[in-house]
Amino acid sequence: MAHSINDYQQLDLTSKLVELASDKRAWLAMAIGTGLFVHFIYLLTHPYPAYGAGLYLQIAEEISAHGYALPERIPLYTRDGVPFAYPPLMYYVSAVIMDTTGVDPITLSRLLPGFMTVLYLIPFYYLASEVLESTPQAGFATVVLAVTPPVLQWHLSAGGIVRASAFLFAITGAYTGIKLFKTGQVKWLIPSTMLFGMTILTHPVYTVFFGTTYLVMFACYNKTPRGLIHGALVAGGGILLASPWWLQIIATHGTDIFTAASGTHSGLGGGVGRLLDQFLYPLAPELPAVFFAGSFAGAVYLATKRRFFLPLWLVAAAFMLGKNRFQFPAGAMMLSVFLFEVIVPRVQRWSATTRYSRSAPLAIVMVVVLIVSSIGVSFAASGLNSHLSSTTQPAFMDDDDKAAMEWIQENTASDSNFVVLGDAAEWFPLMTDRAILVGPWGVEWEGHENYRHHLGLYKRLSRCPGKACLTKKMIANDVNPTYIYVPKNHYTVRGIDEYQKPWLRGQMVDSDRYRLVYENEGAMVFRIDEPMEPVEIPEDGPQPVSA
Repeated sequence: MAHSINDYQQLDLTSKLVELASDKRAWLAMAIGTGLFVHFIYLLTHPYPAYGAGLYLQIAEEISAHGYALPERIPLYTRDGVPFAYPPLMYYVSAVIMDTTGVDPITLSRLLPGFMTVLYLIPFYYLASEVLESTPQAGFATVVLAVTPPVLQWHLSAGGIVRASAFLFAITGAYTGIKLFKTGQVKWLIPSTMLFGMTILTHPVYTVFFGTTYLVMFACYNKTPRGLIHGALVAGGGILLASPWWLQIIATHGTDIFTAASGTHSGLGGGVGRLLDQFLYPLAPELPAVFFAGSFAGAVYLATKRRFFLPLWLVAAAFMLGKNRFQFPAGAMMLSVFLFEVIVPRVQRWSATTRYSRSAPLAIVMVVVLIVSSIGVSFAASGLNSHLSSTTQPAFMDDDDKAAMEWIQENTASDSNFVVLGDAAEWFPLMTDRAILVGPWGVEWEGHENYRHHLGLYKRLSRCPGKACLTKKMIANDVNPTYIYVPKNHYTVRGIDEYQKPWLRGQMVDSDRYRLVYENEGAMVFRIDEPMEPVEIPEDGPQPVSA
């Protein structure tokens, strides 16, 4: 059968594309380019960072103010401040950056997390290459990690100053760890130990992820006395490397401070509820569910092939930590395996009768890349409503909040204290140099009971439908602020969308207790002229209000 010149040119182009698909540099460049694009879109849509890092940057400023010594307490977050026991590495890094460059906290919390989310793609690519032993599979898995919503949620946002950095150390440690357990070569002990120590000094939850990863690697790749000794040396060496920090914290606050904080979040391990949270609820019919469904399908496929490392890593990380983002180092790889080993072969067989069948699998891969990337970009740009039906990646403050906080800093006494409704409270002490009386940030170091009290009261106050609710809750909890900061229109509470009730302003303005001292389009500040003492308070509800 005769072929035209165009036929041969098309075949040659297809061959070049297939060859390019096996190029390590091309896949890594695609992944990094995807990560950079996600960060660029995030910056375009977020003049203020998603979520909060006010406490983190307040800590950095306190470290700088103490001559780079560890402070005992962080002021302004609650009346008496909160104990300082956080792993300090990234607070020191943030302090150095702000002191040497003059960059402001808001800008730092927009730029540094995105830089880290791109940077950790490099060690992840090499880790995936070791595990999957396939350049296209490793490259596609890295692209998936770059756009996975549960990973972006906590790493690209403001808190990624700490969390994305910890993820970088843990993923790089996973790469050196797999080399250690696969080869048994002692040269991998030193970088693994240093990375574990750096993770300890950055974030406790990522430290557990690091340790869980090594246990799974030991079980799957080197279940020998030698492998056990290597793992123990990494653990012991990392703990020793971090000892200047934890020894000083114990000397200052005692050992109880670590046990007090351990039960305030989701904790380690879990029962049926955690399994549902990690493996069933994420499959709700929303766009990000495709990431979970693909990774779970890959896990089933690998289990049937008796390739247990990735499924075991996913289950162990999800069960131990109860946070979806820790599923996806394994999950991204398993989604890639499912695509290349289950879907692509079926496409090849289906298209075997066509003249250009070699290009069909590549086209499928590129289509999937575009689909998952578009979901990730939309998520980063706050274009989805997949966070408990609320906006994804919400900013905790905006221009109106910034203007109100600047007015507060310039026009209120330095010893004034505030009740702040909504998530702007997380940034408030840093931006105003004024104390908030209610808020959970940093309170975990004071124990489960106090943390739960502050968290619950903060949420109840922030969701009050009117003046009577606010007054009753402050009286009942002996909260007597100088001022109360009230958002208008849309705001968030723990990242969940809320809308201020239209009658609240009128109720407060008409009250003898509250006096409006500042207002703009998005925020109101009321001075409290009467102390919070019990009085007869009518119920809240819609009612005529003054203009």
